[in-house]
Amino acid sequence: MKRQQQLIKQMTDRELLINLYLSQTSMLVIAFILGWWWFGSWDAYIDILRFEPFNIFVLGGGAAVLVVTVDIVLYRYVPKEWMDDGGINERVFRNRSTFHIAFLSLVVAVAEETLFRGIIQQQLGLVIASLVFALVHFRYLHKPILFISIVAISFLLGVLFLVTGNLLVTIFAHFCIDFLLGIFLRNMLKSSSNRGIT
Repeated sequence: MKRQQQLIKQMTDRELLINLYLSQTSMLVIAFILGWWWFGSWDAYIDILRFEPFNIFVLGGGAAVLVVTVDIVLYRYVPKEWMDDGGINERVFRNRSTFHIAFLSLVVAVAEETLFRGIIQQQLGLVIASLVFALVHFRYLHKPILFISIVAISFLLGVLFLVTGNLLVTIFAHFCIDFLLGIFLRNMLKSSSNRGIT
């Protein structure tokens, strides 16, 4: 764990971003392999991609607003070190354009929801999928609030999928969470930087 953290710190921001894209590509590849192995066809996956406006925008969007609101409150009121993931999120988002944050959030949402909800949860259930999702975000393991937060988000997305049976709902929710928090974090860092200059 410590060795991985040291390697991350030694990376440039560009290398960190490339590593992030590679990790998401790896998740998609794993999802395709597991999906074919477990289901034998893509029918089971295609069946869970349905355009249902109420479920996607109201349930998925509502869940995202709830998560983002709680996270912003935490950022505002708990000690900064409790929310520090080693500076990774700051380095990923601080110099990104709004379009790039949106694109990055979409890539992450599609890759992670395809693997964890679309494949693992369908085969192994909500609890295992949610715990594996949380453990993949290993950098939060030594930060109790961040780890509890990621576990809660994982179970929330899992329950959304369980209730709606629609992967587009969790993809939209995940996208909104990452996009809105990415914008918030970028703007917060810029604001702090400007106050430091003045």
